[in-house]
Amino acid sequence: MQKILLYYKFTPISDPEAIKLWQKTLCDGLNLRGRILVSRHGLNGTVGGEMDDLKKYIKQTKQFPGFKDITFKWSDGAREDFPRMSVKNRRELVGFKNSDDEFDVDMDGVIGGGQHLKPHEVNEMIEKFGDDVVFFDGRNAHEAKIGKFKDAIVPDTRTSRDFIAELESDKYDDIKGKKVITYCTGGVRCEVISAMMKKRGFKDVYQIDGGIVKYGEAYGDDGLWEGALRVFDDRMTINFSDKAKTIGECTHCEGKTSNFENCAHMECNELVLICENCKTNPELLFHTEACREKHAAKFGALA
Repeated sequence: MQKILLYYKFTPISDPEAIKLWQKTLCDGLNLRGRILVSRHGLNGTVGGEMDDLKKYIKQTKQFPGFKDITFKWSDGAREDFPRMSVKNRRELVGFKNSDDEFDVDMDGVIGGGQHLKPHEVNEMIEKFGDDVVFFDGRNAHEAKIGKFKDAIVPDTRTSRDFIAELESDKYDDIKGKKVITYCTGGVRCEVISAMMKKRGFKDVYQIDGGIVKYGEAYGDDGLWEGALRVFDDRMTINFSDKAKTIGECTHCEGKTSNFENCAHMECNELVLICENCKTNPELLFHTEACREKHAAKFGALA
């Protein structure tokens, strides 16, 4: 039986290159595939493989003192959902563009980040404080098109690098005095975003411990989450139950869908939210009309 592990740990690492080489050797020896990033701030990974091999990976990774209390999140999937095993040493654990100047870490994690809330504590806070609590999406805007928390604020972000400019704008001044719950897929992006928010005047910032994945494990589609979850492997999206709502809308016909396709113009390659019916038309597999015209000009009329 195969599964996928998601995990991260913010902790000081004095020699990221050595950790990278160790992790690559370990994963290759266990026949795992996935992506792992290492930086001076810690470790962030998603790997797939046989259950027994993943358990061995967990046991051996926890032998490094800074990783002994990593929370590993299990997800349905397999080794084949990844093309290869990639382990890289990067300046930033999360690509916010120079965000490593925004925060620091110690053995307890990110210094000055938001308070962690367990899934049941999220629901309890909403029940107690109602409209004084705001969900703030810590992902890229396209991810929220197919799934988000009810009434969440979705920043105008194409990549994580856009967050600093968003937070420094005046768009969110009216919520700086409210209780703000940030969330992202597995929790790693919110560790940094919550710290950046507090530095910019947000008074009462929280984050969901384990992210959307842990909340979905706890409540499925019977809680405050709506829709599908975008994931960054060959699965593209996952649902927490067979009761999941479809909140995404096809770019062309506005029909309900959670299906993403890469723009057929390879120089663009942006994601297109397109229903199964519209995707059968080759002329609709484009991010914009301009992409379609550029593709036609370069490769000729579509068959």
